[in-house]
Amino acid sequence: MLDRKFIVENAAAVKLNCRQRGVPEQVDALVNYELQRREKLKRLEELNRLANEVAKSIGQLPDAAAREARKEEGRRLREEKDQVQREHDELDRQVHEIQLRLPNMAHPDAPIGDDDLANVELSRGKHAPRVFDFPALDHLQIGEKWSWIDFEGGARTTGAGFYFLKGELVLLDLALQQFAVNELLRRGYTPTITPDLAQDSILEGIGFLPRGPETQVYSIHDSTLSLIGTAEITLGGLYSGQVLDETQLPIRICGISHCYRTEAGAAGRAGRGLYRVHQFTKVEMFAFTTPETSEALHEELKQIECELFDALEIPYRVVDTATGDLGGPAHRKFDLEAWMPGRGQGGEWGEVTSTSNCTDYQSRRLNIRYKRAGEKGTHYVHTLNGTAIALSRALIAILENHQLADGTVRVPSCLHPYLGRTTLGG
Repeated sequence: MLDRKFIVENAAAVKLNCRQRGVPEQVDALVNYELQRREKLKRLEELNRLANEVAKSIGQLPDAAAREARKEEGRRLREEKDQVQREHDELDRQVHEIQLRLPNMAHPDAPIGDDDLANVELSRGKHAPRVFDFPALDHLQIGEKWSWIDFEGGARTTGAGFYFLKGELVLLDLALQQFAVNELLRRGYTPTITPDLAQDSILEGIGFLPRGPETQVYSIHDSTLSLIGTAEITLGGLYSGQVLDETQLPIRICGISHCYRTEAGAAGRAGRGLYRVHQFTKVEMFAFTTPETSEALHEELKQIECELFDALEIPYRVVDTATGDLGGPAHRKFDLEAWMPGRGQGGEWGEVTSTSNCTDYQSRRLNIRYKRAGEKGTHYVHTLNGTAIALSRALIAILENHQLADGTVRVPSCLHPYLGRTTLGG
């Protein structure tokens, strides 16, 4: 969340940021509550001082009547102090409630716009979209041909939007995981397998809404746990409430997890098949670092995503995400959109990864700090996240881009060591 002092001192800029991100704001109300809270705090400090003076003076008074009168004055001061404390705490609660709903400040270079239509293309990968000399199939048609994807079985066992992966597609899924983890391992990322559940307080700290009508999260009834939508949640919560040493930073982690999303309101042809599903596996990158190094680390995460998809021989473009499509925690976000020949009428770009610099927005909510040698006090870390491989969408991109005329699928050379085969199907 944004620092309340920053909000008060930059109210106009915060309001403009909210408008550009399409987020309702109550900045004036927050400023009003915060100024009142500060006055209450001053009064509390004054009442404490007066109460202490009264307490010290009672024993110095010569007669019982004077001491009793002084005690009465002390009781009156304590009662007023308790009342002012309650008023202060209520104002503090109201400020905090609004703080939680305000988005991070967008990067000055982030494109201004309401949605992904305002995203700006920055670059393209090494491979151009393929021109097929045969009628290309979409991933569902390829999956049906070889019995690799079973949505009907998923619907019978769990519900619409769930599925079984079968046969060689399971091997491809596992190969992609191994490929991504090994690539990240050699770049200094510590691999982890994270819990699939997290406390609601951790989800809120990361910036998700774990409960309520607008949530995209599956919550566990009669508990404070929810299924995670991404390992960003668990990786970000790993150091919640901790004070790190600056020498530990940056901390680079990759997490393998299942991801669960309700995808409410997401139905449509563009989201058919594996593109929008309720459960998938993802290899996620996460980093904790200092403010001075977070922009460079954001570029590193983006470059890793590009290198992974170049190695997979997938055509993609990198876009700078518009303010209205950033999501609350992100200061700046880059998406990789892969060319998917089976989308739309002859192919469309579809998001396969994203990487966000969340500055100190999440660390303030999760209370993750670091200490510099020789300095008093602590500072909030900056947090960053990036998708290495979201398996469901990576599978779409591979099946559709590497299909052959006979319906088999060519395996990218970077996956040969993990699969032990050069084609799938047949």
